[in-house]
Amino acid sequence: MQDKPLLAVDVDGVISLFGFDETPSGPGYRFELIDGTPHVISVEAGPRLDRLSTTFELVWATGWQDRANDHLPTITGIGPLPVIEFDRSGPVPERFGSAHWKLAPLDAYAENRAIAWIDDSFDESCLEWARERESLGHPTLLVPTEPQIGLEEAQVEAMEMWVATIGAGYT
Repeated sequence: MQDKPLLAVDVDGVISLFGFDETPSGPGYRFELIDGTPHVISVEAGPRLDRLSTTFELVWATGWQDRANDHLPTITGIGPLPVIEFDRSGPVPERFGSAHWKLAPLDAYAENRAIAWIDDSFDESCLEWARERESLGHPTLLVPTEPQIGLEEAQVEAMEMWVATIGAGYT
């Protein structure tokens, strides 16, 4: 049996929500103070990721890097997880609104394994990366989120269905 497919998880826009016209309230949100900064946390993201951990090998793919394991296991019940390291001073520097700066480290980490990636800031370079991996026979799924909503149930179901379609070796 092959390894489980990877699930690369961003934090901002997936678990920690932003971009609201008005600050959300209600049972689906919780406020956390992290390193002195208030964050709106999706209450459902943790249980949804926990469910996905039975099918995927979860890994943090976030600018938070090691800080994700410092804070998120307590907040979400997920982790600690492996962390994909990003060199923000590298040849493709970080740019707001785009996940392209994550591509080379994601590719190196995944190698030829199947990977799904949850993020709120895909751009054309991310779509091209996914198409290229697919053309090489490496199943790749991009799962876009809305930063003010985060990880939704329909996306979890889509990822579960995707794993079922890529082959019995991943179940």
